[in-house]
Amino acid sequence: MSHLRPRPLSGTLRQLLARLQPATTAPAVASLAFAMLAPAAFAQTAAAPAAPPNAAHETSLPTVKVEATADPMEVNNGYQATETRVGKVKQDPHDVAQAVTSVTHQLMEEQQVGSLREALRNVSGLTFNAAEGGRAGDNMMLRGFYTFGDMYLDGIRDTAQYNRETFFLEQVDVLRGSASMLFGRGQAGGVINLVSKTPKRADAYTLTGSLGTETYSEVTADLNKRLGEDSAIRVNLMKRNEGSWRENPVTGTEPEVDRGGAQVSLSLGMQTDNELNFSYLYLRNRDIPDYGFSFDSATRAPNTNFSPDTFWGVDGNFDDSDVNVVTGSWTHRFSPKTELLTSLRYGDYERSYWARTPSATVAPSDTGLNLPSTGVGPTRSMDYETLTLQSVLTSSFRAWDMKHEVVGGIEYLYEDSHRASLQNLGGTDAINPPDLEPYVESTTGAGLNNFNGNSYALYLQDTVEFIPFWKATLGVRRDQLDAEYSSASSPELSYGEWSYRAALSYQPTETAHYYFGYSDSFSPTADLYQLTVAPQPPETSEVYEIGAKWMFFEGDLSFRTALYTATKYWERNTDLEATAAILTKKRRTNGIELEAAGRITPNWEVFTGLALMDSEILEVAENINATTGAITVANAGYEGQRARNTPEYTFNLWTTYKLGGGWKIGGGVEVKGDRYGYSPSGSGAVPTLPGSTEFHPNTAPSYDRWDAMVAYEQKSWAARLNVKNLFDEVYYDSLYDNGSFTVPGTGRQIILTGELKY
Repeated sequence: MSHLRPRPLSGTLRQLLARLQPATTAPAVASLAFAMLAPAAFAQTAAAPAAPPNAAHETSLPTVKVEATADPMEVNNGYQATETRVGKVKQDPHDVAQAVTSVTHQLMEEQQVGSLREALRNVSGLTFNAAEGGRAGDNMMLRGFYTFGDMYLDGIRDTAQYNRETFFLEQVDVLRGSASMLFGRGQAGGVINLVSKTPKRADAYTLTGSLGTETYSEVTADLNKRLGEDSAIRVNLMKRNEGSWRENPVTGTEPEVDRGGAQVSLSLGMQTDNELNFSYLYLRNRDIPDYGFSFDSATRAPNTNFSPDTFWGVDGNFDDSDVNVVTGSWTHRFSPKTELLTSLRYGDYERSYWARTPSATVAPSDTGLNLPSTGVGPTRSMDYETLTLQSVLTSSFRAWDMKHEVVGGIEYLYEDSHRASLQNLGGTDAINPPDLEPYVESTTGAGLNNFNGNSYALYLQDTVEFIPFWKATLGVRRDQLDAEYSSASSPELSYGEWSYRAALSYQPTETAHYYFGYSDSFSPTADLYQLTVAPQPPETSEVYEIGAKWMFFEGDLSFRTALYTATKYWERNTDLEATAAILTKKRRTNGIELEAAGRITPNWEVFTGLALMDSEILEVAENINATTGAITVANAGYEGQRARNTPEYTFNLWTTYKLGGGWKIGGGVEVKGDRYGYSPSGSGAVPTLPGSTEFHPNTAPSYDRWDAMVAYEQKSWAARLNVKNLFDEVYYDSLYDNGSFTVPGTGRQIILTGELKY
């Protein structure tokens, strides 16, 4: 179970081997095959030909130990992921009985991706939420459900509110559907797991530098040094600055990205019976946040009173964060088929911001007072600390004449969260404008929210091949959360829940996999959401999925499809400042997904996905009035309506072609249907157009964004030109799901990158 099943010999390698002269020795052929395939983690052993009759009289060749590879830092087959731990065990994504999307390092590199948000544009069925209500940082919807509670870094919970970067990532794995049995409390959309780069057994150094329009600049370094036969160290560094096409017409202030980071990782005893890994990650943000563009109440579309390039922020706005994550892990291999992985992590996430919300009628000013009725704007000071200990045992064996693949584990998580509003050190008018500083908190305790929790979990899963080609998977998990809160109405929480995962797989060949699966999830009240006045049922969900995965072109191209239905009960509000904690009592998304990744020919690569989603509110919210304690029911007009920020379709495509002589061209498109923004929990009238009674909420329009690339690549250096938003279209890529504003996407941006490898 801890070893990958060899894939079919790739078509590219078959062509290379076919060109070898018949006189080529078997050891040479085997060495070449190993060197070509080992970096992609699907080794194929080349069988030696039968010895000729006079073999005893021939000189024996010495055994050659192959350690170098064509590219020792690559672990995937281009756009095609060949290894994942998103199922808690190292395996080929093709074998996972659940939909999995992997965004590889090569794909991110060719697209000149910096942030995780940009990388996730390659994931069909995913949309972006704009930051508001205390839920800042990376905030995505998958299959129409929140994912902020399902963010993981190397399999360990990482739900802090910050903006994640990709310079230190090998790939991003998205496990679609409920996953509480594997990961604990979470939502129905799926798990997003960031996979860090790790040390390799070869010296390799890569330096990149980029310059572009909108004052774009970035430098990165990926430095791997072998320290001994079984040890190595790897250092990844990044510094990026970026402006915007939007600005405050009074002050010239633009939204800005000013980010840097470093990751240092050390491996000892690599691929031995006892392997130790240590890493330290530091991320630093000093941004000016963009809170977007208002809707017009008359049209329910982005307002036309101002140009989309209008920005309401001022120079004093800020979004500062410092992330420190220290991780140590020990892998003990009892045998080639049994290993124990134990990890310990400490994380400290500090963040403070002051932003300025847009207006549909009032022009920007130089003080940030365009909306004096709502105060100086959203402010926040946050400090979130975690300590995680988890241990996972995996084993493959035969029992009762059947093959078993078992994974079991224990987890402990300590969380200490503090959040408060900032203190205005200035005034509230043009003569004495607002003055706020990072981490200077309100003296009145405004916005105060403290959370201290201990979580414990125990789980076990077995995959049994009960007859040839047929496997059954059954997993069960128990979670317990004990927490204390600063809320007077809900000061404590003691909650336990069972979670389950089941699947039936049929794999008649190495290249085909058909499966049917069930999974569920839960999130207790006040974990990541608004507190309830009185205890109410936890948020839960269940997902049924039927899918198929195939390998084409002799393993070079993977294709998958999935048909699913996902139902969520007692959906919680992510806005920590809202008065209604329950959004809907029951809602559902039915959908179908298609995805392809890999090579069609040795020169032509493609990554593409299509998601069709039909979401619907089935039962409206029930909340408890904070004053009277009475049950309040949302307007029945929300029943049957499409869920927030859930388009009916999304499509993504990225493809490249090698022209020869080192030249490569590429391009792609990201397409999303229109998305609704509204609050479904109120008892008041549903949103409509003026003079109409038909449901019509604020709507971010559909869009298609086209990108292009041309590159010249040599063994030790490369140059690449990227053009993002090729046709300079105005589009809105993220939406505040309660409906008050949407954020325009990037304008046309041209970036030139140089890369040096040695």
